[in-house]
Amino acid sequence: MCGIAGLFLKNARLEPELGRLLSGMLGVLTDRGPDSAGFAIYGQGAPGHRKLTLRAKGGFAYQALAAGLGVACVEHDDHAVISFPTAREAEVRAALAKHPEITIVAAGERMELFKGTGLPADVAKRFGLASMSGSHAIGHTRMATESAITTEGAHPFSTGADQCLVHNGSLSNHNDVRRTLMREGIEFATQNDTEVAAGFLSYQLREGKKLDEALHNALDKLDGFYTFVVGTENGFGVLRDPVACKPAVMAETDDYVAFGSEYRALADLPGIESAKLFEPEPGQVYFWERAA
Repeated sequence: MCGIAGLFLKNARLEPELGRLLSGMLGVLTDRGPDSAGFAIYGQGAPGHRKLTLRAKGGFAYQALAAGLGVACVEHDDHAVISFPTAREAEVRAALAKHPEITIVAAGERMELFKGTGLPADVAKRFGLASMSGSHAIGHTRMATESAITTEGAHPFSTGADQCLVHNGSLSNHNDVRRTLMREGIEFATQNDTEVAAGFLSYQLREGKKLDEALHNALDKLDGFYTFVVGTENGFGVLRDPVACKPAVMAETDDYVAFGSEYRALADLPGIESAKLFEPEPGQVYFWERAA
């Protein structure tokens, strides 16, 4: 099952509405994935600065930690986003490593990533998704058919700076791909096949490929059935495998590009009645990019 939603804004006037719109899209998809949910938001970033999204189980004193490190901190339930000059990243990561109860969920200049167990609407409310703004975002609702219901298993997965991926489907060769990527220095925190897909794209981008090129290469290297929605600092991409058995629908207007596992996830978007609606073709890369 699982449900995917994504929204890429062409019109900057809609950016304050990004979180509210994505929250509604995820809520509609509840019965596709009531076990856990997550989302990544590409909001404002400061050049030369880094954000780390952190997660710790229950009652961690994030503000005290941030004060000791001399970094800015914004808490979101059991997650927190800290920000600091990029030149300090190695120092900050070394300090965080002394706290094994903390997981670094994501890193980047613009991306913030949040996920947890429970209904999509509840997860969105916990983290204040409706009040978040930005240029693009992706989200996922999960039905845990092959593993335990945990925050670690929730999507999105991020394996590179300002990069994340959500996935509906299953990869058949993920263990082989994982071993290959680990030899290339890509690190994984879970056994989830979706994290392998994210790692594959991170490796491709690290090697100088653009997102659309990386997605094309995924068609050659990743076996199984899948629909990917991917975010980078400036880009938004969609790819279905050549069989394309997983449902997907897209809408494009002068103001946005939207993706949903079902049309009903798009039905309340502004201007949807005049949008170009289409089902992404099997094995075809769809890619949009904002000005840097």
